[in-house]
Amino acid sequence: MSRTKKVGFVGAGNMAGALIRGVLEARLYRAGELWVTDPLPAQRRRIRRSYGVDAASDNRQLVRGSQMIVLAVKPQALPQVLDEIREAARAQALFVSIAAGFPLRRLEERLGPEARVVRVMPNTPALLGKGVSVLVAGSRATKADLRAALRVFRAVGDALTVADEFLLDAVTGLSGSGPAYVYRFAEALIEAGVRQGVDPAIAGRLVFGTIEGAAAMLTGTKMTPKQLREMVSSPGGTTLAGLAALEGAGFMQAITAAVGAATERSRELGGR
Repeated sequence: MSRTKKVGFVGAGNMAGALIRGVLEARLYRAGELWVTDPLPAQRRRIRRSYGVDAASDNRQLVRGSQMIVLAVKPQALPQVLDEIREAARAQALFVSIAAGFPLRRLEERLGPEARVVRVMPNTPALLGKGVSVLVAGSRATKADLRAALRVFRAVGDALTVADEFLLDAVTGLSGSGPAYVYRFAEALIEAGVRQGVDPAIAGRLVFGTIEGAAAMLTGTKMTPKQLREMVSSPGGTTLAGLAALEGAGFMQAITAAVGAATERSRELGGR
């Protein structure tokens, strides 16, 4: 397969699969314009069977034959991958990395002096086309590069850019880790309902529907979170009693601490 592909994915895991499905459903690319590599044959077979895309024999072949290369491997595996593909990297190719905590300077150092790089922090709801991704351009990436990467990630949800890579650590702590905070909140709500005598299955259904409905209110109205909260908080009512208990237990401080801790860990992983 010597013909140049539009996009190659180094790594055929869940996020690569989500991006492939998204761009195909959005008709940004045809299946024949995409291909993947992965050290696990089962992963390559799964992606090929699910989406009809091709698979390259190795990472270097994929890099030589792709206009855009999405680096969809775990951060700990990325240095080895970058060293492997460095000689195959071409100035005409755009590299897009979704590895958390792996900064642009390290990507550019390992890929060579001409490498055009965009770094992205997506989150796991992208697996359902409901993600939010934040992109930042490397020193040699062009505006066209950033637009091309934005199109890919908008196929799996919302996507926006920041000018300063330093902000990606806070983005990681906020939206990258944020789904886990929501899941933990859901666990706590279910457990609280069970302690009040609600059947676990019913509690789960109530909590999931409540979270889904609240999210729809946040995105589907022009009201701020504060306005929505005040709308359902009648003076002397049950909601205000519950909110007072949350604040008394340090709810706001706990959320702030969670985002801060995740942000700091991202900085540590990036060597900052």
